[in-house]
Amino acid sequence: MPKYIIEREIPGAGDLTAIELQQIAQKSCCVLADMGPQIQWVHSYVTADKVYCIYIAPDEQTIREHASRGEFPANAINEVKTIIDPTTGES
Repeated sequence: MPKYIIEREIPGAGDLTAIELQQIAQKSCCVLADMGPQIQWVHSYVTADKVYCIYIAPDEQTIREHASRGEFPANAINEVKTIIDPTTGES
C-alpha cells in the first residue's frame, strides 16, 4: 500500500504542549478507528510551524478524508516513491 507524507501548516506547532499534542493524536486516532484499517498513521515530525505526517493509505483521497473528518490541515500530500538511507550508497 502507498506511503504518503502530509505537510500540515500549523503556526506555532513547535510550541504545542505535550497535552495539546496528546489531544491532537487522540483525535487523529479516533478518526482512524472510524475509517477502518485501510489507513494507518506511522508517525509525525513537528517543526516550528508545520507538522509532517507519514501515513499508509490506498490513495490521496483517503488521506484528505481523514484530514477533513479530523479538521486537520493537509496543505500538501505527496506519495513516497522510494526510501533511501546511508546504506543505499553501499556497493
